Amino acid sequence: MNRQRILVTGAAGFIGSHTVDTLLSRGFEVVAVDNFRTGRATNIRQCVKDSGFVFEFADITQEKVLRSLCLKYRPDTIIHLAGLVSVVQAQDEPNLNYLLNIQATHIVAEAARASGVRRVVFASSAAVYGNNVNLPLHETSKTEPISLYGTAKRVSEQILDGHATTFGLEVASLRFFNVFGPRQDPQSPYSGVMSIFARRFAEGEAVKVFGDGAQTRDFISVFDVATALAQAASVTGITSEVCNVCTGRPVSVLEIIREFQEIYPSAPGPEFLSAREGEILHSVGDPAAASEILNFASEVSLQKGIHSLVEVSRPETVTHPRFAPEFA
Repeated sequence: MNRQRILVTGAAGFIGSHTVDTLLSRGFEVVAVDNFRTGRATNIRQCVKDSGFVFEFADITQEKVLRSLCLKYRPDTIIHLAGLVSVVQAQDEPNLNYLLNIQATHIVAEAARASGVRRVVFASSAAVYGNNVNLPLHETSKTEPISLYGTAKRVSEQILDGHATTFGLEVASLRFFNVFGPRQDPQSPYSGVMSIFARRFAEGEAVKVFGDGAQTRDFISVFDVATALAQAASVTGITSEVCNVCTGRPVSVLEIIREFQEIYPSAPGPEFLSAREGEILHSVGDPAAASEILNFASEVSLQKGIHSLVEVSRPETVTHPRFAPEFA
């Protein structure tokens, strides 16, 4: 029996590399595609020894390049994770946001259509919901993005849904909530609060809290996200689906700090600053659709997820090179 082949864009990134690990562990063949714009070669170096792993250094915004890769490898599914991941940078560089978060999705959809790829799994975001205060957020909740990033994700969902309706492409758009875990760069100004806190606690520095720390988010481990993506690539019965990828549990900033303080009892207390204008105070998703459609439910607890992050956040951790010769 032939192994199912998955092409993963953004494969050397934070979520992409964990997804590649999970797919290989499940026996899939993986064609990993990345141009190392933000991804790191070291994130996927451990995959080279797997006979089911192939790496292609390529820029997916070049339409002919991605189409040729699809024709060469004939993947069953494309997991599309490449894109501009920063809400702030998307606002600062609208043209780049359009290229990487909208046009790239169209290129993926067209490459899939032209080469007979059966399914596309897309990394969407809870940013599509905007400031919706009717919690928990369901897939049927009103989508009113308040950022160019969120708008691009919503437009990409619509592009893929159009290809599903018109051309019969199977589509699963997964709306990620607050993803955290190893390989998320804490030194990036666009990084998530978890990785920034992990680095500051490891270095004995006080964490900065904007507001009173009571604001909540739905934090989900990258290991769970990788599992959800693998499920979306392989389950049967998908036509055009949208699913939240979340835990369904709101977690406050103060709760996160308490978890880190259990690990670092001598760390200095947090530094409280003025609340940031326009910040969403509370957000949590409903995970029911992912359970029903993808047979997925989060399994990594907040405590376990933070411990896995701490292991790679020690002061001696070095910044990895973005490129390595073995992937040329």
